[in-house]
Amino acid sequence: MTVLVHVATALSDAARQGVLRRAATEAGARIAFLQGAEPTLVRVLDELHGEGVRELRLEPVSTDDLAFARSWVGRVAGHWLRAQVDPPILHFGDRTITGREAALTSSAWNAPPAHRHHLLLCRGPRCSAHGSDDTYRALVMALVQEGLTDSDVLMAQTGCLFPCNHGPVAVVHPEGAWYGPVGPDDAVRLVREHFAAGRPLDDLRIPGTTAPPEGAA
Repeated sequence: MTVLVHVATALSDAARQGVLRRAATEAGARIAFLQGAEPTLVRVLDELHGEGVRELRLEPVSTDDLAFARSWVGRVAGHWLRAQVDPPILHFGDRTITGREAALTSSAWNAPPAHRHHLLLCRGPRCSAHGSDDTYRALVMALVQEGLTDSDVLMAQTGCLFPCNHGPVAVVHPEGAWYGPVGPDDAVRLVREHFAAGRPLDDLRIPGTTAPPEGAA
């Protein structure tokens, strides 16, 4: 018997765990999360292996980018497989995980890349409910339109950043500028004014947080 495992791959999936868990139950599947929530894919694989399951099928269930899902589910499952004694057969899409998948480590990932700004965008439950997914897409599009790359703005999606009443929340370092709520239109302003023109948005700053240094760029 092949056991089906639904794998949620996007960080934002942590905010819709109830939907994903119900869908897995209805499909007779186990649920696993690649990031941001429990149980992790490695934990579920450990549990099923311990239960004596001999064959598994991994099925991504996010609306996340399919290429990302294929790459990282394969990497994580291959990493797990290499550490096992008498592991089960792992099917993923139209292929079988062999343990020869790309490793989780690389010389390219020894240090963060050089960058002028570090942008953190909250994708916690409240910020996700307030539309941080739309904010994320607007930020990406605006960065592309302004011709800004990771060397200009290194962006990361995070769990809860805590001033949830101002969600979606974004933080820009090294300025220490806390912004919110940041909707799609605000995201475009943030990119054009703060990142491209060097003018922090005082009207978008969360009250009580440290003001960005004068002339910060």
